[in-house]
Amino acid sequence: MTTVEPVRATDAGPGPGLPAAVPLRRWLALAAVAVGTFAMVTAEQLPLGLLTPIGGALHVSEGTAGLMVTVPGLVASATAPLLPVLIRRADRRTVLIVLLGLMAGANLLSVLAPDFTVLLASRFLVGVSIGGFWALAAGIAVRMVPAEYVGRATAITFGGATAANVLGVPAGTLIGEFSSWQTAFATVGGLGLLVVAALLVLLPALPAGDPVRLRTLGAQLRNRAVRAGVLTTFLLVGGHFAAFTFVSPVLQEVSGIGRGLVGPLLLVFGAAGILGNFLAGAVVGRDVRRVVLIIALLLTVILALFPVAGTDPVGGIVLLIGWGLAFGGVPVSVQTWILRSAPKEAEAATALNTSVFNLAIALGALFGGLVVDAATLTAALWTGAGVALLTVLVVLRTRSHS
Repeated sequence: MTTVEPVRATDAGPGPGLPAAVPLRRWLALAAVAVGTFAMVTAEQLPLGLLTPIGGALHVSEGTAGLMVTVPGLVASATAPLLPVLIRRADRRTVLIVLLGLMAGANLLSVLAPDFTVLLASRFLVGVSIGGFWALAAGIAVRMVPAEYVGRATAITFGGATAANVLGVPAGTLIGEFSSWQTAFATVGGLGLLVVAALLVLLPALPAGDPVRLRTLGAQLRNRAVRAGVLTTFLLVGGHFAAFTFVSPVLQEVSGIGRGLVGPLLLVFGAAGILGNFLAGAVVGRDVRRVVLIIALLLTVILALFPVAGTDPVGGIVLLIGWGLAFGGVPVSVQTWILRSAPKEAEAATALNTSVFNLAIALGALFGGLVVDAATLTAALWTGAGVALLTVLVVLRTRSHS
């Protein structure tokens, strides 16, 4: 595993309650990376709450407007494993800053887009920035803190992604409702520029180690632990998004919750997810497979119970909070699994896992939509539960061979 860089004279000392072995400047840099992941994931999912106004303004259907989410997800899944190969020995700090700048510029292009074709091109650029940023940012914790603090540091960097998965969409939707969809895109782009400034000040140089090659990526699939971790990521994330994509109609039609409460409840879900992220980060270093197993079991039970016990507002809200707690621990847990499985090839293994994570988002939402169209909303919940149960079996099999 890559060792921590020597602390420079400009690094501040630790703040109250922080480990003395890690300078405060390092924690602030990790916090800035977390805000960067928040901005990136929010940029990816922002159109979810703005499909109607964008479609109306640019004269396309909501189904066609949905390509604004599908395109960056698929592009990110391709970019994540390829970018580390292409950048070779480039300083990772520089690359992270450039990718954030690309995201900000792409959002500015979205604001100025005269038609849907140009807007879709801007979303392609967002996908490039997301895939590359995630692939590199996910391994930052290993390089910034000693081994005993990697779990906590990883939880910080992934806390931004966890928050954005739920909080980013309602926030963008509210901005769009009070102003315009262009203002929502401009706000995310502006946040990206602020993070660029913060990383320029706080993040130390991160020279590349051995360059990542295509054969290095292929070699990760021959590592049984990495292979199991990647499969676990695909099943957990895919199963979640097969159901969560339709959480708004589920809350309204299954739990009988009024439309006006859906936004605030999604914020509650997001808060629960952030808590779940840090709870998992606090214990994942002891036994990562056990933590993933518990998360998978919780998701299985919660999603399976929702059509039965979530048929009234109280039951629906309780299960929604449990859902948020469980899924909030997924990013930090699967990333820790990958880092433990390939400590000497962390960047390559992380890139592969990031690719699968984004692919699972796109395919999970697509498959969930097909299930809903062919059956009912509750069928999507059962589908998510079934996929989560497959994850349980994968983890149990992995534990028996470890």
